Amino acid sequence: MTGPIEGPVANRHRGEIDAVLDGRRHVLCLTLGALAELETAFGAADLSALAGRFSEGRLTALDLVRIIGAGLRGAGASLSNADVAAMRAEGAAGGFARIAADLLTATFGGEAAA
Repeated sequence: MTGPIEGPVANRHRGEIDAVLDGRRHVLCLTLGALAELETAFGAADLSALAGRFSEGRLTALDLVRIIGAGLRGAGASLSNADVAAMRAEGAAGGFARIAADLLTATFGGEAAA
């Protein structure tokens, strides 16, 4: 039996979520800067277009890397998308999809869930 995973704890009132990556708890948050990063990465004209893109529910592995990476950086982590791509999550690809969906829901509400 393993003990609790240590690390920072998210504040949902600030749009933060907790995620366990590589066996370590991380906080993710899509700050305004992180959202601007995603607008550029996805070629979205504005936040409505970005939310609309995510609400389609069809995300690639690269999309997940970008979303999770932006969320980690928004919360203060110094990780590149390449670092994120090399990480592991419980549940493999499904685990990454759940993290991204949780982060998008915390940011946009139910309309942008992956």
